[in-house]
Amino acid sequence: MDKIVAIARKETTVNLKSPVSYILMCLAIIVFNIFFFIIIDENREATLRDMFTLMEFLFVFIIPLLTMKTVAHENETGTMEFLKTTPTTNTAIVAGKYLGVVIYFTTMLALTFPYYVIIEVFANPDRMAIFAGYFGIWLEGLFFLAIGVMTSVWTKSQVLAAMSSYILILALYFAKVGTKYLQGVPHDILSFLSVMGHSESFFQGLLTSSDIMYFISGTLFCLTIARLSTENRIWK
Repeated sequence: MDKIVAIARKETTVNLKSPVSYILMCLAIIVFNIFFFIIIDENREATLRDMFTLMEFLFVFIIPLLTMKTVAHENETGTMEFLKTTPTTNTAIVAGKYLGVVIYFTTMLALTFPYYVIIEVFANPDRMAIFAGYFGIWLEGLFFLAIGVMTSVWTKSQVLAAMSSYILILALYFAKVGTKYLQGVPHDILSFLSVMGHSESFFQGLLTSSDIMYFISGTLFCLTIARLSTENRIWK
């Protein structure tokens, strides 16, 4: 556990010292702020449902940028070989790298919490729907981050890592669109894999065990593949 925390602390320190990390976070928050006031002005409702949908869509494009260098940079510079010669397990390496980007993502998401404070002050929102929405978008983000770390393990190229995670995340995000062209078992499988199909319940204030388990199991699956891939490196 100490090794995981140490690696996560190192990743967090790198993010704190990187101008790109600050620029990316600032741009994301600025975009969120602009659309928050537009949505509130247009809808005139004390809800963040549409805001969560927008954040979900934008995170599809932001998260691969957060994860693309987590392991790919180590592979490119050769420092992964050094890590593997230390008393650090592959599990600790993957878990530490993942925890580092989770901290960054959680910080970014926490900076949007004033939206709730604003509508709480000026209206009477459905608190359960808002907290469920935040929980859902956080779980979905953890899943996307796991996908990004997994693809970063696969390659020495940060660009290729980002593109691979884009493809996988977009495929899961838009899977629901393809369900109308299918029937039977293929339809059911695609419906289950659809991220949007599971996140909508959270945004409506519903917490269901099946949706929670979808994101948790998906996250654990991707991290397991990432762990196994550190031993059988595809880029090698």
